Amino acid sequence: MKILVLAPGSRGDVEPAIRIASGLIADGHGATIVTHADYEQSVTAAGCESVSFTVPLEPPRPPGGKAPGARGYLAHLKAYMLDHARAALAAAAGGGFGAVIANPISPYGHDIAEALDVPSAEALLQPAEPSRGYPPMIASNLDLGPVLNRGFGRLVRRFPAPVDAAVAHVRRELGLPDESRRAGARRRLSAGLPIHHGISPAVLPRPNDWPSNLSLDGFWWPVEDESWTPAVELVDFLAAGPAPVLITLGSVDTGGSSAVTDFAEATDRRVIVQGACGSNLAEAAPHRVFAADHVPRSWLLPQVAAVVHQAGAGITAACLRAQTPSVPLPQHTDQFFWARRAHELGTAVTPLTGKRVSGEGVSAGVEQVLGDSGYRQRASQVAARLDDGDSTAPLRRWAAMCDG
Repeated sequence: MKILVLAPGSRGDVEPAIRIASGLIADGHGATIVTHADYEQSVTAAGCESVSFTVPLEPPRPPGGKAPGARGYLAHLKAYMLDHARAALAAAAGGGFGAVIANPISPYGHDIAEALDVPSAEALLQPAEPSRGYPPMIASNLDLGPVLNRGFGRLVRRFPAPVDAAVAHVRRELGLPDESRRAGARRRLSAGLPIHHGISPAVLPRPNDWPSNLSLDGFWWPVEDESWTPAVELVDFLAAGPAPVLITLGSVDTGGSSAVTDFAEATDRRVIVQGACGSNLAEAAPHRVFAADHVPRSWLLPQVAAVVHQAGAGITAACLRAQTPSVPLPQHTDQFFWARRAHELGTAVTPLTGKRVSGEGVSAGVEQVLGDSGYRQRASQVAARLDDGDSTAPLRRWAAMCDG
């Protein structure tokens, strides 16, 4: 059976989709992943067919120009979603798909499945169903507690979303009746749509108010590239002194750069920096700072002393897996949720927010986490509980039932 997998988003969204697709391919299915052209090589290397789109996730910024405001960013995000939706429609037009898997920002995958008259499932990297156990991910910095969280989550679902225009476009192109994203989500949830989460219950215990069709499958770790080898310069830097601090703000930097820059310039500690600011910092202090491109986390994280990161789902899980303590710098949406979970598990310092997002704040967090061995001990204890077996197995069983 051919399965259509929709994976708009950053690298942290695409790598779990490739892991899922790899499991499906191992069972004899075919997988087509619709994702950004930047990740086409990773998709095809895993044995999947790739259908690409080209609008970048980050709004273009002229050299020396200002970042777009909230309105400009939302307008660009709508264009990004629409470009991916069109690519998904083009892929579906090829025919032959027996099932569709959508991620959190591609709900129109279910509309495509409806038009094809095939089953669909969701593969989520963060909890989305309103619950007493957590606030809505779009505003996860506002944890209102068990009494109010669920109502707040339901309220937020009523708000317009950048993907709404893409949903309307897909339904119109496929000749489906008008239906809002929110109404479609309610209908599918009531019908028992399978909703899988790439989250370990060791990190997020299953909320007792979840419907039965929601599952925690375990983290969908990135597929290891057996041909990858580290740069000699990076290996030499790691061997040249004490384990460094890693600074990584993800493939989409939405804040925190000035704080980590100030820290890297002022600290006496050895530092590896991933991101746009890394090259300048390394040039200023070549023996103490190393600028790194994308490196597999499973290789790098066990070799660093601590990680300063933006607290996305992927990097938070990777730190736990590597038994590496962290200093979270959450900036938006679900990052506050994951930063809070890491702190509650005792593997990260109190998340840096507000006025604490500064060079001094980062430095204090790093010194705290490195000065207390309990952080690493607790990270090791969590890592020992992360063995969830084959986390793709539930979706593979679902695919087998669809094929039967």
